Amino acid sequence: MSEKLDGVIVATALPYAEDATAPAGLRPDLDKFAEHCRWLVDNGCRGVGPNGSLGEYSSLTDDERRAVARTAIEAVGDDGVVVVGVHGVGAHQARAWAEKAAEDGADGVLCLPPTMYRANRGEVLHHFSEVAKVGLPVMVYNNPIDTKVDLTPDLLAEIAQIENIVAVKEFSGDVRRILEIRELAPDLAVIAGADDLTLEALLMGATGWFAGFPNVFPKESVRLYDLAVQGKLEEARALYEPLVAAFRWDSRVEFVQAIKYGMDYVGRYGGPCRPPRGPLVPEHLAQLEQDMKKAVESLR
Repeated sequence: MSEKLDGVIVATALPYAEDATAPAGLRPDLDKFAEHCRWLVDNGCRGVGPNGSLGEYSSLTDDERRAVARTAIEAVGDDGVVVVGVHGVGAHQARAWAEKAAEDGADGVLCLPPTMYRANRGEVLHHFSEVAKVGLPVMVYNNPIDTKVDLTPDLLAEIAQIENIVAVKEFSGDVRRILEIRELAPDLAVIAGADDLTLEALLMGATGWFAGFPNVFPKESVRLYDLAVQGKLEEARALYEPLVAAFRWDSRVEFVQAIKYGMDYVGRYGGPCRPPRGPLVPEHLAQLEQDMKKAVESLR
């Protein structure tokens, strides 16, 4: 399968509208979401990734979750790729979401290991095998911080043998792994998963960035990616360093609230989150405002 799901693909944040009849009084604002997906692609991003953790997939009803994926697919059309999050508690749930994504016209899927269960090696392999049987290109997602399941380089080498598994979104925070994954699974595309490790990952041979803060700065993020893959280190560092304070929020518990705040800060619409995510506390807000100010001033 030639599709590696690389380049800058944005894990999209999901805007809500107030609606007393919806869960937690908020319904996904699909019109605003469609406009946001278009804006990202029009600003040079390769595609979008709806229904990731940043898209609050676990706070959506099943109907909402499917509607969000369809909205992204329709909004982007042939102008970019749509990699739909199909995370599920077990293989049967994740596979069912992958089947829906395939029916709806997705270009690929992003999949965590089982989300509520500390799966062993055999269970992880079974989980990804089931999702891969659907036939779409699969990006597996290593997030040992949240899932407590670590897709180590040697385990990824096994996972990479499964047909249709093309990439890994690497969010362990350990940049040393990138070369090891490339050695053990040379056909697997390594995708930077943490914004505050993007430049380091790209310099070590990652070929994509599945990204959070490009919801806020898409054009500049694509420029950063291009400079890094072209090996223009000095220019890339000059662009990256003032952004990293903001990018670090992508690796914090409050990353969804922080990125939505960043969108509001630059005049986009971020808006509120559904539970369990509450509003940012005052000291976080103060720090985030400072970090965003630094980022925005550096881009002027």
